[in-house]
Amino acid sequence: MTIFHSELSRRAFLKNAGLMAAFASLPVKNRLSAGVPAPMRRPFGTLDFEVTTLGLGGQASLQWTPEGIQPVDIILKAFHLGINYFDTSNLYGPSQGNFGEAFRRLHLIPGSPGYDEKLRRSIFLTSKTHLRWGKGGENRPNVNNWTNGEPGSRAADDIRRSLSQIFGDGRGNYPEGAYLDMVLIHSLSTREEMEVLFQGLENTDPRDGHIGALAVLRDFRDGTNRTGMNQGEERLVRRIGFSGHYSASSMMEFMRRDENNLLEAVLVSVNANDRLYTNMQHNVLPVADAKGMGVIGMKVFADGAMYTKESRWSHRPEDVVLTVGGPDLPGAPLVRYTLTTPGVHTAIIGIGRIDRDPSRCQLESNLAAAQVPPDGLSQSEREEIEQAAGRVKGGKTNYFQREAEPLSPAGNPGAEVLEREGKQIVRLTWDTAVAGPDPILHYEIMRDGEVVAKAGHRPQTGLQPFEYEDTPSDGAGYEYRIATVDAAGRRSATESLIVRAG
Repeated sequence: MTIFHSELSRRAFLKNAGLMAAFASLPVKNRLSAGVPAPMRRPFGTLDFEVTTLGLGGQASLQWTPEGIQPVDIILKAFHLGINYFDTSNLYGPSQGNFGEAFRRLHLIPGSPGYDEKLRRSIFLTSKTHLRWGKGGENRPNVNNWTNGEPGSRAADDIRRSLSQIFGDGRGNYPEGAYLDMVLIHSLSTREEMEVLFQGLENTDPRDGHIGALAVLRDFRDGTNRTGMNQGEERLVRRIGFSGHYSASSMMEFMRRDENNLLEAVLVSVNANDRLYTNMQHNVLPVADAKGMGVIGMKVFADGAMYTKESRWSHRPEDVVLTVGGPDLPGAPLVRYTLTTPGVHTAIIGIGRIDRDPSRCQLESNLAAAQVPPDGLSQSEREEIEQAAGRVKGGKTNYFQREAEPLSPAGNPGAEVLEREGKQIVRLTWDTAVAGPDPILHYEIMRDGEVVAKAGHRPQTGLQPFEYEDTPSDGAGYEYRIATVDAAGRRSATESLIVRAG
């Protein structure tokens, strides 16, 4: 394939890799004066931050460290290479502690000798909580309220735990001035989880015994105590977002329900096998983009399943992939695929190992591949990469993603008869459909089996439904249907909506 084997691509890689090798050997204070190009950056949604196209993921060797690997060295090398987005989580075992050790060496601990506040502001540090309850709580079906192993933990505890492990003593204490640039609600999957997360967000009352995590995270973002969980009115979080691997429809609904735009970023799985499943790129990403959210792509290599790992969750050092790409599928095209997917600003990738030889160093190889503009691949090149990725394990790599579902009908269709200026009008309403492998183009309005109008599709960013008003001429009864049409010409219609004139 020309994408993988062109001489131009090879020369570009070697040039970038050589520059990065030189760059990596420089101390931090010299890296901007060495004449080495800085990594490519993109605006991070509307967050007033320019993010490098490659971010460092907090799993792989930072979580499950194989023998002989030094995880702190991976973080330090990423920093020296100019990467400015760093990802970790309360569920990632020693990952946050590894960041803490690296940050101490980099003078990023507030209050410590040599603390470099300007340098701290130059990076974007994200952690995550999988706790759905912010206060109180109860067990509910389909609500995965995973703790970090500490009984009784709630979202506020995870914030403080992150700060203690990264900036403090690891025993619950953290210095004044420590903060997280963002906390993500981790791995949103179900409607029931949404109900918990939004509970108590409106008309918040500190006397309430059960409040969802969103209201508590807002308190720690704003320095308020509306929930009763932030008595010191600390401002420990700058941004709030969420992540998801599995259910595109749940993620879309979560963003739609956030009419106050509390959610400012989303971490979402996007790789070259995405369209073989209920995909994110034609469903979640357009909504996030329309809302101005920062978008972080993940699972670029399907958590290693594109290579040596089985298609299942990682949980041990043996699962960490230590090679650069593979003979039949190099890593660079997969990185470029994610970063040329419309709406993606950066991609986080977990690193198994680093090496002085750029061709053997996962970090340098991925960073070289990430130097790509949003339009850096043509549609035909993206399709070639999809075909190559689809041959790996028969395309069954994205175990974390919902199985493929066909183009759906419009959601929540409704029809009502209105009277206006002596005329009867039929008002049709509906919510967004969920795309199959291709993007949605428009909706067809059918009356008694005939198409009478087309309504263009756009990302639905709130709870206000789409609508169309029809003015039939004779005032009789009618049968309406709304058909979703995608770019490949597929159609999916709602059940009949029977309207009888008054």
